[in-house]
Amino acid sequence: MGWMRDETGLGKRAANYVPLTPLSHLQRAALVFAEREALVYGSIRRTYAKYYKRVSQLASALTKVGITPGDVVATILPNVPAQSEAAFGVPACGAVLNTINTRLDVDTVAYIFDHGEAKVALVDSQFLPLAMAAIDLMEGPAPLIIEVPDDEAGVHAMAEQQNYEDFLATGDPDFKWIMPEDEWESLALNYTSGTTGRPKGVVYHHRGAYLMTMGTPISWELPLFMRYLQIVPLFHCNGWNHTWMMPSLGGTVICCRDISAKAIYDAIADEDVTHFGGAPIVLNMIVNADDADRRAFDHIVQVFTAGAPPAPATLAAIGKLGFNVKQVYGLTETYGHVAECIWDARWDTLPGEEQAAIKARQGVAFPMMEDVTVVDDQMAQVAMDGTAQGEIVMRGNAVMKGYLKNPDATEKAFAGGYFHSEDLAIQHPDGSIQISDRAKDIIISGGENISSVEVEGALMHHPAVNLCAVVAKPDEKWGEVPCAFIELKDGADADEAEIITFTRERLAGFKTPKKVVFQELPKTSTGKIQKFELRKRAKEL
Repeated sequence: MGWMRDETGLGKRAANYVPLTPLSHLQRAALVFAEREALVYGSIRRTYAKYYKRVSQLASALTKVGITPGDVVATILPNVPAQSEAAFGVPACGAVLNTINTRLDVDTVAYIFDHGEAKVALVDSQFLPLAMAAIDLMEGPAPLIIEVPDDEAGVHAMAEQQNYEDFLATGDPDFKWIMPEDEWESLALNYTSGTTGRPKGVVYHHRGAYLMTMGTPISWELPLFMRYLQIVPLFHCNGWNHTWMMPSLGGTVICCRDISAKAIYDAIADEDVTHFGGAPIVLNMIVNADDADRRAFDHIVQVFTAGAPPAPATLAAIGKLGFNVKQVYGLTETYGHVAECIWDARWDTLPGEEQAAIKARQGVAFPMMEDVTVVDDQMAQVAMDGTAQGEIVMRGNAVMKGYLKNPDATEKAFAGGYFHSEDLAIQHPDGSIQISDRAKDIIISGGENISSVEVEGALMHHPAVNLCAVVAKPDEKWGEVPCAFIELKDGADADEAEIITFTRERLAGFKTPKKVVFQELPKTSTGKIQKFELRKRAKEL
């Protein structure tokens, strides 16, 4: 063993050390999978060779308008081909990609432009008025706007700004990409949805994104040449990093501008989609689809779901329709999913409802993570007994660099050597975690803690309930009590008394909603129900 103490001549060099970056996947695919289909959108069919050339042109065009390494380039785009091209083209010139949520209000977009200091913004024609109005509210220099029309969807150019295809044409398809010299260099800037105050800017590095693209195929057991329906918005954790991953597998991305049950079924039937990711609201959409929107298909479609704990009733229903759903868990700060519910074949013999309940767990750490666990207020491991509750914390390479220009929030998030999720959970004997609630969503009624997730799970078993959310309603006697907001299925009917009785048959009396409101639920663009809006409403009832 003595020779190992002599490291002479054993240092890093060009032949044995290359900074990790997901950009390398597309460079390889342009050679290995040159003629395979990379991007599909309506009549648009692009091979990997074409995809690579367009990305190179975009990177080149950006440098020609003054973008230098470290600058921020923003997008306000739905999941159209230009958004996938930007995922590679922006970092290929050394810049940082800032994908902005298309459903944000003007003031927030203006804040993000200012805070992130975007130099250029690629904007879909539909959202051009939003971008221009945001620029009017900015305090700092405005970004150069490049308009991206979507003729496939009938969203045509307004011709007010430079057209994306014209901009691309100014670039060199043989442009030499500017690869990171250090894998810790910033790759992307993503803003949290933020229910109170200003959203925080989450900064990703190349290393974390690369390892996400390596860990996901292992956990999802992904094959070569999969056909992936791009439902998860690329402004949400960069589409869970799946767009960066796809070239490594020679897979095909089927772009999807507007998410609906019909669009999903059509893509599966017409484009032979094999995989997609989506929030539980997407699963509900599929389960409750009209017969006219359903299409027959002859293969099992693999689905990752995340964004909120899915109801076991939803998982049980969709499993009968040809979809195999795997629950994953993560946050914007962790590049997306970092925990997974690994299935054990011993559970195959359990009743369907018990299987669905297990699938609803958030699970164990992905292979690229060091640790995902549950701790108490003193950062001590909670008992793995399925009862003791604590906070989900994680550490590993797929954790953000920190919050842009917000060192105090960064230090708080990383206290004790772990990233703090602020999600409350229990941990089972096999180590798998199961969310109890967000810390702020726990309802404390007469000194008893009530999990809104548990109440919602019970409500979702009612045949008339399409979606539901439970929040705290102020109460003079108990401090606060559960208040249920319910969105009914089309054509279904139910009243408050029926819902309360139904819930009381499944839960302890103190957990039963004391007020039920029927309405369409406010949602984010990624399908999360906006509980902060419902909490405001509950206070007024």
